[in-house]
Order: sequence, then C-alpha cells, then structure tokens
Amino acid sequence: MKLSQRIFVSGIGTNVGKTIVSAILCEALEADYWKPVQTGLNELIDRDTISKLISNSSITIHKSAYELLLPASPNIAADAENTEIKSEKLVLPDTDNMLIIEGAGGLMVPLNNEITTLDFIAENNLDVVLVANDYLGCINHTLLSLDALKSRNINVLFGIFNGFMNAEVKTTIQNFSDCKWLNIDTAKTLDKNFISSQAKKIKDELSSIR
Repeated sequence: MKLSQRIFVSGIGTNVGKTIVSAILCEALEADYWKPVQTGLNELIDRDTISKLISNSSITIHKSAYELLLPASPNIAADAENTEIKSEKLVLPDTDNMLIIEGAGGLMVPLNNEITTLDFIAENNLDVVLVANDYLGCINHTLLSLDALKSRNINVLFGIFNGFMNAEVKTTIQNFSDCKWLNIDTAKTLDKNFISSQAKKIKDELSSIR
C-alpha cells in the first residue's frame, strides 16, 4: 500500500479515538501532526495529548489554525466567540515530513456556514483513515461515512477498529467495505509505551498489505 504524504484521520463520530489513532500513526510513520480546528479549550487539547504520547522528538506538532473554547461543532464554537472560521486560513502546514491531520468529530461536521470537514478533505485532495469503535449504531455510522467518502471520490487508505469490537460487528462492517481494516488494542494505560506498541503493530500490518 502506497501511503500519501498528507493523511486525514476522521472518525465515524465524536469520541471514537481519532487522537489516539493520530498519535499511533505519527509514531509509526514519523509524521507531523496538525488539527485544523480545535474546540473545547477548557479540556485537554488534542495537540497536547499527542505531545505527551509520542516518543519521536523529530515530529513537529503544528498549532491549529483556530482554537475555540466551546466543546461543540466548529461553526457553533466560532459563533459563540463572535468569530468565523475562514476557509482560506485552513492552510496545510509546510513540512517535509508526512502529515497526519485530525478532524473534529465526523465527516459532515460544519467548519463554517459554507463547508464541512468532507469539503475540506476533498478540496485538499487528502487520503483518509477512518476510525471506528464499538457502540450501538456504529455499523450504520461507519457505512454512512464510507458512502459519503465514496460519493466524493475520496480515497480511504484503510479503516481502524479502535479497541474491542464485537466479532459480528467487525465482520459486518468488513463485508460492506471496500477498504482494508486494521486493529488497535484497548489501552489499559494510555501512555507512550502503549502508543509505541500499537505503532509497531500498525507498521507490521501495513507491511503485510503493501
């Protein structure tokens, strides 16, 4: 499998493990990290989480184009601060490294009153890694996400099952998917050792399908 230099990590919804997967991919691929829009600044922000979890000191963690207080959809968080997320300011960082780009929520999350995350991915011609975890409704959300990407001719490099997944759920998703699915373990302790072990696992899995 040939990996592009710019990879967008999206989830089938919110809180499915995009940041953990982003850290694992940064570690595995020695890639930089960027989250275009960060909301919920009162919580631990994602680039700080990435910084705490990765071991490779050569990786650059780029500052978000927008950082907003309210933990909400970017357009709503921006409205709460009487500001607007301008599409022309969502410019990919200039780097010679691979770049992992983490989205906010799922694919149809509005960034402003004109474009969604899906639009941003399409406009920048980005390949996608889709993250799914196990909850009631995850099959529907996963297949809807894959269909949305396919409708825009966006390439899905692979999907990642994050943590425990019911075997029948996994099989169902795989049966209705065109893409390869990789697996990461449930973190007993979320730290650098876990990220390093999962990065090695992902590298091995990618090597086997290249």
